[in-house]
Amino acid sequence: MKIYTKTGDAGQTALLGGPRVSKDSLRVEVYGTVDELNSVLGLVRASNPPAAVERVLEGLQHRLFKLGAELATASGAKTSPDMQIERDDVKAIEADIDRLEEDLEPLREFILPGGTAVAAQIHIARNVCRRAERRLVTLAKQSDEEVRNVLIEYLNRLSDLLFVLARTANAAAGAADVAWRQDD
Repeated sequence: MKIYTKTGDAGQTALLGGPRVSKDSLRVEVYGTVDELNSVLGLVRASNPPAAVERVLEGLQHRLFKLGAELATASGAKTSPDMQIERDDVKAIEADIDRLEEDLEPLREFILPGGTAVAAQIHIARNVCRRAERRLVTLAKQSDEEVRNVLIEYLNRLSDLLFVLARTANAAAGAADVAWRQDD
């Protein structure tokens, strides 16, 4: 199978189970941003994160692939339940956050993105996640688009988990979080 099809040369792409749409459509923007997030997480994983972080990231990448597939599916088209984000996926993120926070010092101040290189990369992933969430909210507001609310919940909770994973990476390396100082 060839990687190139030439079907997108006119600036359109096909949604799964649906019509061809412009490559700059909002739906394509959203699932493209989810794919970008997945790539950033791949970069983090290639940077030798702590084992506790690695285990979580691997599962997240698989679930983000499902999320991207669902978003790449045309509104109204049937999708396999195996390729959908469900409420249990949101609960799994919440459980990861609770488990990881048990080993972290409670936050007493705002922190800046940084610390170790791995933590800084995770903060970049968190920012991409927030952008994907914002674009998904905009897509959901469009009257002709169907977006299940659980997808918004998932991305919202995922950005929280990424914040905690960045702190976990710093703690595992013995590096302090970078405190924000108002006077600077």
